[in-house]
Amino acid sequence: MDVLRRSTGFAAEVLDVFDRSLTEKELVSQSKALCRDYIVSRLNQNGLGWSKTELNFSSSNASVCEISVVLLCLGDELESIQPSLYRNVARQLNISVAMESMVSDAFIGVATQIFSTGITWGKVVAMYAVAGALAVDCVRQGRVNNVHVIVDSLGQFVRKYLFQWLKRRGGWTEMTKCVVRKDFIPEQHWMSSAIDSMKYFLTSMYIYIMKEP
Repeated sequence: MDVLRRSTGFAAEVLDVFDRSLTEKELVSQSKALCRDYIVSRLNQNGLGWSKTELNFSSSNASVCEISVVLLCLGDELESIQPSLYRNVARQLNISVAMESMVSDAFIGVATQIFSTGITWGKVVAMYAVAGALAVDCVRQGRVNNVHVIVDSLGQFVRKYLFQWLKRRGGWTEMTKCVVRKDFIPEQHWMSSAIDSMKYFLTSMYIYIMKEP
């Protein structure tokens, strides 16, 4: 009985340590770091030539950098399917990037719509693709400060809606299961999820465009 009691106690301690290892603060911080990496990549991809230093972004740690490579690979794959969907997002949403509150509300609204029927890694990548595209629009129109608004809005959304989902999966590292080789060729099941994500993004754009001024 004593042995069983000690074993049970040890198991509880292990689970407690595991729970503490994935804190809300850490997961949100990682989510924002991934968003910064994604945005810088998309700015450079669009010939805007911005760096983390110019945007006052801190460097990501090694573990986040590894996940960032996977996220960017999956984002490339998603955006290549229907590139027009992730260009001129502000215009598609019929919003002005001159107002920080409008940019934040638009991003939160689109993210909410993307996840309205559940959470998948494909939809998570779609959310980052929207963040990257919206950041490109902001920088092109001289509203660099709004890039930070987008990053903060994504962090808020993760804290409110995705934290528990991420924690149950052991954090961001599970996303690497979306690839099958080291050259990051996506699995078919992820592609299906990505296509599903675009459907909800299109729906959300219609909602914003049809909103009364």
